[in-house]
Amino acid sequence: MKRTTILAFIILGFRCMTFAQIQDKSEFINVEPGFYINSILKDVNAVNENLKPKEHKTSFQMVQDVSKIPNKVADYKRMWAFPPVSQGNTGTCWCFSTTSFLESEVKRIYNKEIRLSEMFTVYNEYLEKASRYVKERGNSTFAEGSEGNAVTRIYEKYGCMPLSVYSALPVGRKYHTHEALYNEMKSFLESVKASNSWNEEWVLSTVKSIMNRYLGEPPVKFAYEGKEYTPISFLKDYVKINPSDYVEILSLKQEPYWKQVEYKVADNWWHSADYYNVPLDVFMDAIKKAVRSGYTMSIGGDVSEPGFSRTTQAAMVPSFDIPSAYINDDARQFRFTNETTTDDHGIHIVGYCERDGKDWYLIKDSGSGSRNNDPNAPEFGYYFFHEDYVKLKMMGFTIHKDAVKDILAKFNK
Repeated sequence: MKRTTILAFIILGFRCMTFAQIQDKSEFINVEPGFYINSILKDVNAVNENLKPKEHKTSFQMVQDVSKIPNKVADYKRMWAFPPVSQGNTGTCWCFSTTSFLESEVKRIYNKEIRLSEMFTVYNEYLEKASRYVKERGNSTFAEGSEGNAVTRIYEKYGCMPLSVYSALPVGRKYHTHEALYNEMKSFLESVKASNSWNEEWVLSTVKSIMNRYLGEPPVKFAYEGKEYTPISFLKDYVKINPSDYVEILSLKQEPYWKQVEYKVADNWWHSADYYNVPLDVFMDAIKKAVRSGYTMSIGGDVSEPGFSRTTQAAMVPSFDIPSAYINDDARQFRFTNETTTDDHGIHIVGYCERDGKDWYLIKDSGSGSRNNDPNAPEFGYYFFHEDYVKLKMMGFTIHKDAVKDILAKFNK
C-alpha cells in the first residue's frame, strides 16, 4: 500500500473519530408559564393591568442528559457574590450582571459587602442616551439595553450609591418594570425628532421628569454608616473601585486581532471602541485562568439556542449544531455574521468546575429563565454553562485588568 494511501486512511479515521461523539437528539416542548408570568407579571399587573404576558410557543430544544450536567451549586468552586436578584420586567441585564460583578470586586479587593444600586446607573444611562439622541438628531439608539462597560462609564461620570439609598421600586412592589417608562420616554423623543426641537437642556429635563415619576429622583446627597456622601464621593471614599481598572475582552474575527476595536452591536449605542479583540483560544484561556485565580467577570452573548435550557438551567452545544472539535474562530464568526448569535443577555460568572476534561461555569443570572425551579433551592437564579457554549456563543467579558495583564501587555507593544 502506498504511503499516500495510508495517510489518507489515517486522515479519514481521524475524521470518523471526530464525528463519533455522542449524537445529541432534539425535541419540541411546550413552554409552561414560569417565573416571569407567575411572579413578575403578577406583581407588575397589581398596579398596571395593561401589561400582558408574552405569548408562549412550542420550543425546539436539545435533549439534555441531566446525569452529565453538574447542576448543583455545590458542585462548583465558587467566588464570593451576593445571591441572585431579579431584573424584573426590564431590559437591564447589562447593569445587573456588571453591578453584581463590581460588588464581587469590592469584596475581593477590600473585603467589604455592599449592595449597589442598579437603577442609579440605569437612570443616568438613560440621560446619556437621550443626550446623544439630541446630538445625533435622532440617529442614535434609544433602548433599554446597553453593554457591561456602560456601568464603569457611568460610575466614572456620576458615581454610585447603595441599593438601600435608591432602589427605584415603588412601595409595595417586588419587581421592576420599565415598559411604560420606556414607552413614554421613547414617544417623547420621537416627538422631539418629528418637531425638530433639539433643545438638549429641555429634552433632558423632560426625560428626568418622566423617570422621576416612575423611579423616583435619586438623592444628591445621602447618609451611609454615619457619614454623608455624594455619589461621586461614595465611589471614591467608600466603594473605592477605580472604573479605569476594568477592561472588555472580545473575540470576533471580523475585526483585527490584537487591536482595540468597536463592538458593532446595537447595545453599544455610544460606539465604544475600547474592546480588546483577541483570538478565540486566547479568549477562552483568559477565562479559564481568571476563574482559577479567584476572579469573576460579567459576560454577554446569546441565550436563544436549542442547547440553552430553562428547564435544566444548563447551556450546551448540541452535536446537531456543531461538533465540539470544530468550534473555532470561523464557527463563532459565522454565527455572528448570519445573526444566529446575537447580543442577548449579560450574566455573571461566579464559579467553575471541571468535568470530563471540560470546564463548566456557574452563572449568576438576573433573568427569569433561571428562576423556574424551587425558589428555596440553592440553584434558584443560576445557570450552568458548558465551556463549549461560552466558546461558541458568548462574545465578550468585563474583568479587572490584573486578571488579563499578559494579554494587555501584547497590545502595548
